[in-house]
Amino acid sequence: HVQLVESGGGSAQAGGSLRLSCAASGYTYRRGCMAWFRQAPGKERERVAAIYVRGPTYYDDSAKGRFTISRDNAKNTVYLHMNSLKPEDTAMYYCAADLDRCVDYDEIDYWGQGTQVTVS
Repeated sequence: HVQLVESGGGSAQAGGSLRLSCAASGYTYRRGCMAWFRQAPGKERERVAAIYVRGPTYYDDSAKGRFTISRDNAKNTVYLHMNSLKPEDTAMYYCAADLDRCVDYDEIDYWGQGTQVTVS
């Protein structure tokens, strides 16, 4: 049974930083990818960043230069470091894992429960 548990969300001032964590259990990160998606009220869930087992990372245009995705294989944990936060970053952030690719939300195999990020 795969379980993804996010933590680290909360409130921040514009220009501030937050770090999200996603601890995976029942899932060994040996193939595919893990990613962070977000969903604001009334909007579609969108990918923010993804990291593949073989190393490549991908960022949505809005995250480039401000967010960094990283992983700690020993802890089976993926992080999203968010800097220079903007009010438009306000959303529910979801951790995702997939055995193939992390591009579209409707293709994702596993989801966390989400953690709220609010930037004012």
